[in-house]
Amino acid sequence: MVKLGVNVDHIATLRQARGEFDPDPILAARLCEQAGCHSIVAHLREDRRHIQDRDIVLLRKTVKTRFNLEMSLDAGIVKVALALKPDQATLVPERRQEITTEGGFDVVRHLKRIKKVGQALSKAGIDVSLFIAPDKKQIDAALSIGIKTIELHTGSYAHAFADRLAVDEFAQIKNMTHYASQRGITVNAGHGLNYENTYAVARIKGMHELNIGHSIMSRAVFVGLKQAVREMMEIIK
Repeated sequence: MVKLGVNVDHIATLRQARGEFDPDPILAARLCEQAGCHSIVAHLREDRRHIQDRDIVLLRKTVKTRFNLEMSLDAGIVKVALALKPDQATLVPERRQEITTEGGFDVVRHLKRIKKVGQALSKAGIDVSLFIAPDKKQIDAALSIGIKTIELHTGSYAHAFADRLAVDEFAQIKNMTHYASQRGITVNAGHGLNYENTYAVARIKGMHELNIGHSIMSRAVFVGLKQAVREMMEIIK
């Protein structure tokens, strides 16, 4: 079965709106694990707009499944990751003005820097993943620097699905999943996946894990967090 990683960033977003203490992303992570998810994802952004340093320290101590830290190449963030040693670090591009991560890393353009950071993380015993577009050139570039795990950006597919025009985008994700897995890369996917468009992606041969946050947290407002995770798990199954 394809695994489910739940991103708890948006719990922190709600908390930071008041600058106080609730809701707590640590408690959210615990509830998600109790509901059966396979990993917890959190993005420590350079501007600390949602997840804070204290959050990732506590997540590292309390997550019982697998802790996946999303992070940029910023030297300060890399230093935090090396000290924290999450189970996995997913390298993602980051722009201050964006509302959410808008696309995958251009590995070809940033090859040397990504290689340097990836090697440092790997040396510390951290599994390294790259968040990239479902594109052959990007996969080949990741392969060239020894990356063993990628996360395919599904944002274009999600937007097209909403307009019922997702055939080409889905085919690209499917083909690139096959291409990468045949070359020994573990393939994950995420961004924009929800309760309508996840079913097909979860059934792509070679897909390992789907990382989903916003839609689960949005659903949780109405049905509760555990139920929202369980409903997504049923879709993936």
